[in-house]
Amino acid sequence: MNSSQAAAPAGPAEAAVLEEITGMLHAVLGEYGGVDDAGITMDTRFHEDLDLESIDLVTLGGHLQARYGERVNFAEYLAGLGLEEIIGLTIGQLVAYIADCSREPGER
Repeated sequence: MNSSQAAAPAGPAEAAVLEEITGMLHAVLGEYGGVDDAGITMDTRFHEDLDLESIDLVTLGGHLQARYGERVNFAEYLAGLGLEEIIGLTIGQLVAYIADCSREPGER
């Protein structure tokens, strides 16, 4: 893959999660002018590309909990990352985490 190509979701589960996260980001960032669907890819970074602040991540966490329940704990996921990892967090990393949490234990 060259630098002009964005990473694609690994499979149907990831593609569905990406679509759901895109919708959540519209809800979170809507009051700030929204986001462009074409601009959200697996490589999109929350901080660098979307300018999400910590309060926006908390709001996104609320949306994730409402949608996925206890099996996806965004706060716990973030707590396991270092500061640089949080700053560089991509949509694709979150999609992979959610897809993994959504699989049955025998599928992981």
